[in-house]
Amino acid sequence: MKEASKKGDAAQPNRREFLKTTSKATAAGALAGVSLPHVHAQGGETVQVALVGCGGRGPGAAANALSVSNGPTKLVAMADVYQNRLDGSFNTLDRRHKDQMEVPNDRKFIGFDGYKKAIDCLNPGDVAIFTTPPAFRWVHLTYAIERGVNVFMEKPVTVDGPTTRRMYELADKADAKGIKVGVGLMVRHCRARQELFDRIQNGEIGDIINMRAYRMHGPVGSAFSGPNPGDVNDLLYQIRRFHSFLWASGGLYSDFYIHQVDECCWMKNTWPIKAHALGGRHYRDADAVDQNFDSYAVEYTFEDGSTFQLNGRTMIGCHDQFASYAHGSKGLGIVSTSSHSPGRCRTFNGQKMTRRNMIWAFPQPEKNPYQLEWDDLLDAIRNDKPYNEIKRGATASLVTSMGRMAAHTGQEVTFDQILNSDHEFAPNLDKLTMTSDAPLRKNADGKYPIPQPGIVRDREYQEEASA
Repeated sequence: MKEASKKGDAAQPNRREFLKTTSKATAAGALAGVSLPHVHAQGGETVQVALVGCGGRGPGAAANALSVSNGPTKLVAMADVYQNRLDGSFNTLDRRHKDQMEVPNDRKFIGFDGYKKAIDCLNPGDVAIFTTPPAFRWVHLTYAIERGVNVFMEKPVTVDGPTTRRMYELADKADAKGIKVGVGLMVRHCRARQELFDRIQNGEIGDIINMRAYRMHGPVGSAFSGPNPGDVNDLLYQIRRFHSFLWASGGLYSDFYIHQVDECCWMKNTWPIKAHALGGRHYRDADAVDQNFDSYAVEYTFEDGSTFQLNGRTMIGCHDQFASYAHGSKGLGIVSTSSHSPGRCRTFNGQKMTRRNMIWAFPQPEKNPYQLEWDDLLDAIRNDKPYNEIKRGATASLVTSMGRMAAHTGQEVTFDQILNSDHEFAPNLDKLTMTSDAPLRKNADGKYPIPQPGIVRDREYQEEASA
């Protein structure tokens, strides 16, 4: 792979310097609360919530916010670019949390500027939820920080190098204002995995020498798409089918596999330095327009030479598996077994997962990590505890993009290369309107460009002039 361009950067960040910086983030956040404006709710105060992005995880995240156990919450504003998604989300939440819904019609906003209007309904100490396609995270987070509003945002939080660097800067700005930010990598809040992490770091299975993870099942989300049926413009169509387009979501690899990437790097307690990969498109309809592969095999390498293999597949009729494992010099740990929740974490002597070899198993049933991440965030808000998951979430997103780029280009990609890449999929997202052109344009044959490993090697796809 060609060395990443360094245009526009006075000083290029690198992995080693970045990890030193992020290790200080918690301490910086603690100091930030000393002489800052009031940005946390007091014990019994009602925390108001605004939902920006009403499809997908939107209603689920809002329901978790309204179900916290450590104080009252209410939903006061909603925003989306699709009226039907906003209405559907409102109706779902109103049935389940009617007493906590205060969203009159004049606080339901449609359009690309809706996020500003929804955030403007909040006060410092309140929370904005961002569950739009990931490409918009930096846009929405920028405004929330300006307004002094706490944030919960779904993963991934970036899709390329330029937006990751932007997100790191926003993390520092959030710390400077004492703003609390949660990121939807909920397995970090799973109590079983937290105990597993402690056991691994204390040497229960020895030094981790290899990790492996699997996410193999049928088609998922909006990852596979045919042509725009013509009921909306291309911009809105790409947003509706955002898992199909790299600019919007990082594709299925970023939006779905990030959990396996994050939980395995967490157990290793560091981030990889490089990745190489393969993947492909197999049984695709002739009119398919999405940019995804339907199989990925990625090997990440850490600085100490240990590795992490991630295998993903979205194909009907094949062997399914959804699990992550950490292999140490003395034994192994199960990080996940059949889904994100419950983790059913266990450790074993040696490399055979037998009852006789079992050292420890987390007791069942487990608490739902989707709810726990909200309980933890609201606890930090109400008690003014340091809480900023931006840099960790951005790095997990970047490492996921590193593996995706390695598969899409057919090249070995390093952490520093993806971090310093100048290829931003969709610049100027903060200027979009309902009638704007889409960031991704059709090629001369009327199709969107797809990755071509070994042919297009310095970026994940090459656009041509529009037809």
